[in-house]
Amino acid sequence: MTQGPVTTQAAASAPPGTFAPLHHRLFAVIWAATVLGNIGTFMRDVSSSWLVTDLSASPAAVAMIQAAGTLPVFLFAIPAGVLSDILDRRRFLIMIQIGLGLVSSCLAVLAWTGNVTVEGLILLTFLGGTGAALATPAWQAITPELVPKADIKGAVALNSLGINIARSIGPALGGFILAALGAAAVYGLDVLTYVIVSAALLWWRPKVDAGNDLREHFGGALRAGIRYARASRSLHRVLWRTVLFFGFASAVWALLPLVARQEIGGGPGFYGLMLGSVGAGAICGALAMPRARARLGQDGLVLAATLITAGATILLALTDFEAVGLVATFVLGTAWITMLTTLNGTMQAILPNWIRGRGLAIYLTVFNGAMAAGSLGWGLVAQTMGTDATLIVAGTVLALSGILAHRAPLPKGESDLTPSLHWPEPALAEPVAHDRGPVMIMVTYRVAQDDRAGFLKALRRLSEERRRDGAYAWGLSEDAADPERMVEWFFVESWAEHLRQHRRVSKEDADLQAEAVRFHRGPEAPLVEHFLGINPGIGGKG
Repeated sequence: MTQGPVTTQAAASAPPGTFAPLHHRLFAVIWAATVLGNIGTFMRDVSSSWLVTDLSASPAAVAMIQAAGTLPVFLFAIPAGVLSDILDRRRFLIMIQIGLGLVSSCLAVLAWTGNVTVEGLILLTFLGGTGAALATPAWQAITPELVPKADIKGAVALNSLGINIARSIGPALGGFILAALGAAAVYGLDVLTYVIVSAALLWWRPKVDAGNDLREHFGGALRAGIRYARASRSLHRVLWRTVLFFGFASAVWALLPLVARQEIGGGPGFYGLMLGSVGAGAICGALAMPRARARLGQDGLVLAATLITAGATILLALTDFEAVGLVATFVLGTAWITMLTTLNGTMQAILPNWIRGRGLAIYLTVFNGAMAAGSLGWGLVAQTMGTDATLIVAGTVLALSGILAHRAPLPKGESDLTPSLHWPEPALAEPVAHDRGPVMIMVTYRVAQDDRAGFLKALRRLSEERRRDGAYAWGLSEDAADPERMVEWFFVESWAEHLRQHRRVSKEDADLQAEAVRFHRGPEAPLVEHFLGINPGIGGKG
């Protein structure tokens, strides 16, 4: 899918300044182009989902189309997040648009010649999903280049509104064009939207980056992102809630084409209306969300959205009336955008800027992995139990899991994650090569026995921060001859990575460090020392 220039989040109820980004011609042009691009993508997806029901009545085959579109994000989102930081984003996005245009061109030719097969649809859907997976982090990363800092929040809201406009228009338009002109026409129009997006990107002339002597390379940036994800407990809580919700809720998306065609008895136009109803519900949900959040709180809102999604899933299993199906999908859209926005917004709030792209890529990996695995699993279940029974089971389990998960609240995301820049420059006898490593940092404290328990508690919290910001190993030792003398030590893989660590420490991290230093009883500040790895085999520096 062609993503907008910012992360997908729901538009708020038009707070002051929400539409200010449209006054910037650059943002307005690219935003409008991506709305058209998303309309084309939703049209293409409707056509592919419907064509597979013509080719096979198997629920597993239908679910494979959903899985083929989401699995690439699970596989490629993290590498894509790294690539968005080390490549020219504009050129990268243009190349992806060209690739996606070729995918839709192949679909158009196959549909025109009558050579479409289930295997071909799955393969080309997978390639289209791969392009979307590679492009998403880059779209997110260019936001500060399109609008000034004061308008970024409004740009986020507008992008969400644009995607939901496309969600409302694209499926319905695709269904009607599919019924009137055939699948080849739908795919051909999708190709045209990629041309429009590419033209907008070609028109954009970003400022030339003067370069950064601490710019990360692919391998190091990938490892830093994985280390952060392993160490952040707040991130873990969001990811587990993502798996629980989308793993069960994926059933309704995997089986919706069968509900429209076999259970309700509608045609491609009605299927498009159902997806358009989801988009319309998402827009209404986005506008109502600020008031609902103020009344229910973040965790209450998540519980409500989970229960509504479960109810809509069960209602679709129980009805064979088109009007009720449209109501159910409308309600589903309001709950779906609420969950997407809340989880995505929480991720944004708990991630510092230096890791934001990679952190969001990890979230997208988990989200789409849950969707892909859920789609495949529920498709296989439906093969045995039938569509209606599967939706009832999925909705029931989703409701129960939401009630149980409500006991573990999401992080509030209220910490100050802006860089503190309070670490002094390391003392050096001579300049150190950036690629030299590993580097061991030692911090020596003197802690009275009465303060030992409080100090250890503070150091446990500090250890998480050290690992998040770049340490691959951390430990705490005491002097055997003087137990009040304690040494905190941690390793980073290179001198450049340690210098990056200096820039990553946030104001919240500074508060954690100040809490640990409060227990220090020495006449001076804790002693900080840096040790560089050497290779004895070559008689010199590593």
